[in-house]
Amino acid sequence: MEAFTQSLAGLGAFLLYFILSLAFLMLFKVVYVRFTPHDEWKLVKEGQNIAAAIGLSGSIIGYCLAIAGAASNSVNLLDFALWGIVALLAQLLAFYLLRFGFMPRIVERIEAGEIPAGIIMAATSVSVGLLNAACMTY
Repeated sequence: MEAFTQSLAGLGAFLLYFILSLAFLMLFKVVYVRFTPHDEWKLVKEGQNIAAAIGLSGSIIGYCLAIAGAASNSVNLLDFALWGIVALLAQLLAFYLLRFGFMPRIVERIEAGEIPAGIIMAATSVSVGLLNAACMTY
């Protein structure tokens, strides 16, 4: 019974980090679709745009990778929250780097439903999330 009690000793911390992670995920979705010139969520829900779904899914996965890294490496909730914001900014930066640096017509291509554009957006977002998570090890 003591082993069971010891195993559950971290349940409170788990719940705090998990709830904050879900809150950050919802915040990310709202902020990301507002900062991109096209509303991916609307394109997916109303237009059934596969390219937008792929791109948005990649950005969500990339962000989750980064906040997972932040959660596993943070020293407290404030530290985690700060790195969660850094991760959000990194994902926005990834979008802008792709849009203004490598694929200036990415927005139009995703709006037109071009799947390769959605895949490139997703791959960029996941890659930045992986790099972000790896860089949070301190």
